[in-house]
Amino acid sequence: MSSSRPIRIAPSLLAADFARLGEEVAAIEAAGADWLHLDIMDGHFVPNISFGPSVVKALRKHARMPFDVHLMIAPADPYLAAFADAGADLISLHPEAGPHLHRSLQTIRALGKKSGVVLNPATPVGVVAEVIDLVDLVLVMSVNPGFGGQSFIRTQLSKIATLRGMIEASGHEIALQVDGGVTAVTAKDCIAAGADVLVAGTAVFGTSDYAAAITGLRG
Repeated sequence: MSSSRPIRIAPSLLAADFARLGEEVAAIEAAGADWLHLDIMDGHFVPNISFGPSVVKALRKHARMPFDVHLMIAPADPYLAAFADAGADLISLHPEAGPHLHRSLQTIRALGKKSGVVLNPATPVGVVAEVIDLVDLVLVMSVNPGFGGQSFIRTQLSKIATLRGMIEASGHEIALQVDGGVTAVTAKDCIAAGADVLVAGTAVFGTSDYAAAITGLRG
């Protein structure tokens, strides 16, 4: 089934040239990217270490598009204000990253930012039902978090479809995002299942034509 929802593309900074981050951010915005996805990794919750609030703040002046900050850190709560102050527009976290997901989402909202919940491949969708009044985005990880360039886990398509039904039933305006192994091929399956925001790393930054890559992902 095809989607009538607008499809937004959020290139993942993790796949960019780290020696040229400002230029890369400006380039994807010029190429038609809707959001910038920033993966924050702590070497504890996930295996790798990426960057922190200071990098987000430094990049903020290079783009007008929304900054979509995905926290793969634990605990997340002590850093919410720092990322909000750095220029995040949306802050997403994992239920496993702290003891009180509901409170964490309230905190993000109180900071004036949009809030998101991230589901790892083994995280059940029922978590979202308990906090659906407090989320602006649900992110389905279609790989295990912590590394770029992994293969798409196709069992997550049914999770996307289930979440689309939950979101429609809720009556709330909630984005449904997918991250991991998203290519021009898997993007079509994600959109058909109900996703409307696609995170893509190497599928954009690994090409010579960012605009063509972004257009191709929209389906």
